[in-house]
Amino acid sequence: MNNANRRLAAIQRTLAAVNSWNRILVLPDDARVDISQVNDAAQPTAVAIDGKVVGLYRTLPRSLALVISAIGTQHEKSADHVPKYPLLEILPPAAVDASAPATISIADLWAIVYTLHTLSAYLLNSGLARKRHTLPDDTISSASEPEHFLIRQTFWQGAGTVSYHTRGWLRGHLAHLASAPVPYTQSFTRTSLVIAAHPLRPTKPREGEVIYRRYIPSLGQMLEFTYFDLDLDGVRPTVECDGERVSPHLAAFHRWHNSDHVNRGWGERGPMEKHRAYIRGLMADPSTLPIMMSWDGELMGYCEMVWTKENHVAPYVPGGAWDYDRGLHVLVGEEKFRGIHRSKAWFSAIHHCLFLQDARTERVIGEPKAANAAVIKLSEAVAMNVNTLFDFPYKRSAMTWLPRERFFRYDVLAFAEDNDTPPDGIPRK
Repeated sequence: MNNANRRLAAIQRTLAAVNSWNRILVLPDDARVDISQVNDAAQPTAVAIDGKVVGLYRTLPRSLALVISAIGTQHEKSADHVPKYPLLEILPPAAVDASAPATISIADLWAIVYTLHTLSAYLLNSGLARKRHTLPDDTISSASEPEHFLIRQTFWQGAGTVSYHTRGWLRGHLAHLASAPVPYTQSFTRTSLVIAAHPLRPTKPREGEVIYRRYIPSLGQMLEFTYFDLDLDGVRPTVECDGERVSPHLAAFHRWHNSDHVNRGWGERGPMEKHRAYIRGLMADPSTLPIMMSWDGELMGYCEMVWTKENHVAPYVPGGAWDYDRGLHVLVGEEKFRGIHRSKAWFSAIHHCLFLQDARTERVIGEPKAANAAVIKLSEAVAMNVNTLFDFPYKRSAMTWLPRERFFRYDVLAFAEDNDTPPDGIPRK
């Protein structure tokens, strides 16, 4: 029996060896991803989406490293500081069922890669994909060297999602904008706090539209960001709050701001009309996206995603704010959702959402109170650093920075789910 036949025979035994299935992910479009648990560890692992096997993967008995700068030098085979990783082979459904498709759809292939990022240290540390690097005079053909290196930095930046399928983390209006960013043209803002020239900003989502979804495997829950819903058109369900019917978003926002722990940080305690007017002002402001955060649909917190250049923090940014800098103001309203583990998950997800919205955003800038040790600790836990201290008229703030390159190179989304420490080499300052 030749190698190809032996491989096919081994793969065809896989499903017969399946002992059980484990739920690994819930994709942003609510598709469920399971992998097989087999009795024979030597058999490939099957990946099923909503109960249908869409592909398999197995580890081959050799490893590879990608050290582009060393290729063609005396260091090519001796770069011991660069990790070497096992080689994974991804196979189509026909490998276990001759009547099944002999190819893997684009959407299913992305889901398989997402599964491997969730499960495999190889993919998390080797970094969607690049071909094996060769020099111009290299005689090795791509046919004999078919390996592709999956790059974690490009995967988490949405490679292979926008315009390919609808399983990406950005949803609805923001996913559309990411596929066709608003071209540069100058705009201008003048308010009581800001006078600034800046690029024209994109239009807002619909009220109540989900803009970002990501399943957090360590918690077994879906994290969701939704554009604030004031129910201005009066067509969605409302709840009773302070003697009137209001949207669930406004009711939660009002209740949170009248709690002691939120009021200490925000100072926005007041009646319903004050909070309704506050949100209306932000919804009319092109520079700010007010969003509600939830776990499995249960509201837990609030965030304002801002464009820094037309925000009152811009004059304090050393060297000046850049055209596509982003900022954020956040609160956790529900006590049961507090804690460092959940906080690292949603805080890193906010940064992920901001970087996905426009590829021209190179950094996210925060300005928490300098005395707020908990927020600064959380900022450092997702690879931000304290750049400087400065004084608003009403508070002393720490300016925290997170460059795009650092966020994706350090794989913040992976280590932010860890209860312990980030990977070696992540600076804390």
